Order: sequence, then C-alpha cells, then structure tokens
Amino acid sequence: MGKMEKVKTEWENLGFTYRKTDKRYVANFKDGNWDEGILTEDHTIVLNESAGVLQYAQTCFEGMKAYATQDGKIVIFRPELNAQRLEDSAKRIHMAPFPKDRFVDAVVQTVKANVPYVPPYGSGGSLYIRPYLFGTNPVIGVKPAEEFQFRIFTTPVGPYFKGGAKALTLCVSDFDRAAPHGTGNAKLDLNYAMSLHGLVTANENGFDENMYLDSATRTKVEETGGANFIFVTKDNKVVTPKSETILPSITRRSLMLIAEEYLGLEVEEREVYFEEVKDFAECGLCGTAAVISPVGKINDHGNEICFPNSMTGMGPITKKLYDTLTGIQLGRIKAPEGWIKVIE
Repeated sequence: MGKMEKVKTEWENLGFTYRKTDKRYVANFKDGNWDEGILTEDHTIVLNESAGVLQYAQTCFEGMKAYATQDGKIVIFRPELNAQRLEDSAKRIHMAPFPKDRFVDAVVQTVKANVPYVPPYGSGGSLYIRPYLFGTNPVIGVKPAEEFQFRIFTTPVGPYFKGGAKALTLCVSDFDRAAPHGTGNAKLDLNYAMSLHGLVTANENGFDENMYLDSATRTKVEETGGANFIFVTKDNKVVTPKSETILPSITRRSLMLIAEEYLGLEVEEREVYFEEVKDFAECGLCGTAAVISPVGKINDHGNEICFPNSMTGMGPITKKLYDTLTGIQLGRIKAPEGWIKVIE
C-alpha cells in the first residue's frame, strides 16, 4: 500500500488512552437496510434525546488492534471472529447486526485511512480499533430500536505494560458480573457498566481487579470485569474456565490453540472450581489490550492465594504463550492459516 507520512508522535510515550485520528467509518440502518457506509472526519455523534442507546442501553462493541509487522506490513488479527461476535452480541439485544463480510472491509478501510497513526514496529504500540453499534431512533416505551448506527474509530495506544508486566493482585468479588441465562457471553456495554462499581470498590481496597464467581453457586471461576482467566497447573497443563456466562475471548481462544499446537502443551477448557485455584502454579488474565496480564495473588476475604510461578510477573508458560502470540501478531512467527489479515 502507498506510503503515508507518520504523524509526529513520541511513540514510546503513548498510553492506553483515546486520541482522535483522521477518519472514522459510519453506516446507518433504516427501513430494514444498511446504507453503503462512509469514512468521515467528523468525530461527533448527533442523537435524538430519546434514542434507544440512551434510554435502554441498546449498544454493543468490539476491541481489535492493527500492528506494524517486522517486514513493514500493517495487519489485523482474526477480524472475522470480531465480526461474528458483534453479530452475536447485536442479536442478543435485538439489534440489526452489521453484515460480517462488510465488517472486515469497514475495519480495513478505517485502518487504511489512519495509517499515519499506526505505531511503528518495535515501539510496543498498536492502533486500537473500536467497532460499535447502537440504537438511534427515539423509543420511550420499552422496546427495541428500529434504526441503528455502526461506527468504527481508531486510536494509537502504547504498550500495555511499561517497564515490564507486573503481577496483579485480585480479590474475590462480592458482586455478580452476570446472571445465569443472562448477557454475560455477549460484548455489551451494559456488562461493563455493571462491573465498574465492583472495579472501583476493588481499587479502593487496594486490589487491581475482581475475580467473579458464578452467580448461581459462587463455587466456580468466571472472569474479571474485562478479561478471561488462564491457569497453568504444576505439571504445565493450560486450563481455562468454561461457562455460558463469560465472554468468548478471541485472545483466549487463540492462546489455547497456541498452547496445544505451538508449545505442545495439554489444554483444558472446563469448569474450574474456586477450591482448585490454590493448586495452580500460574495465573493470567487475557484480552486484546494486554494479551496476558500475570496474576500473583488472589485475596478471598482475607485469605490469600499465591501463584508461585507468577508472583513477580509472567510465569514461564504464560511468558511462552505471550511471546508466541505477540510474535504471530508482529510477523516474527508464522501464523496459523487465516489468522492474519494484511492491509493492502
């Protein structure tokens, strides 16, 4: 693709914050159809005061990244999985899904239009991509909107860990993240709003995040407010919780395949009982932003559970998983078929 001059930025000093870029993608659904969609410089949104998104939280989103690779390309990672998850989320709260084939094309268009903001290879940064969908027409009785807007914006972000990955300390939450048969497995804004009070409470008590247990029995591990768990046993088996009420993380699914296919490890996706947690050697939180964040300790109402191999940072298995996945994303390691979409 043609060269566009980079914006003047101290790439190494970028944080994980919003910065306006040149273009964003907008498409509207009306009278049963999506329009053609456009790229626009306008970063504002004008809505009716009674729009479905404002009255009944009818909205969902995705999180993705574009990376500059070792060989000078710009790539995105498994975008078709984000397209599918956005469709699943939209259907769960009765919104018109944005077509999956158009989703990937819209992401590519938006990244192409903001190439100067893609941090260079070696800086540790990436271009964060936020597709989202929301109800736009006025509703006042409790019912679904009939008109929707799909948008994508991008923002350059720095490495999630500055100065290395420090081990997090979690607490077992007294709050529930999701109800049985609820919306916990969809990427809905309302799930994140529900987690904010718990997160602030955990932070005020000196913890980095919450460990949520299943709300039905409070005996099984679910996830945190924004990431899935990965555990490593003392004999190097990689275990991740299976539940109908947690988000199907694309990063987690990718890490589990890497553990098995690239590292030759045994993997298990199964129900993980909280009473087992004390027996694991490593613990990590996985998601788009950080890939894997190491967890050193979990505090269960004063009873401290320590993970011997990730007390001070990533344990040996977690580090191999992290290095392999980031190596694939940055073009240093050959990717499985179909995982990498090159921006032409």
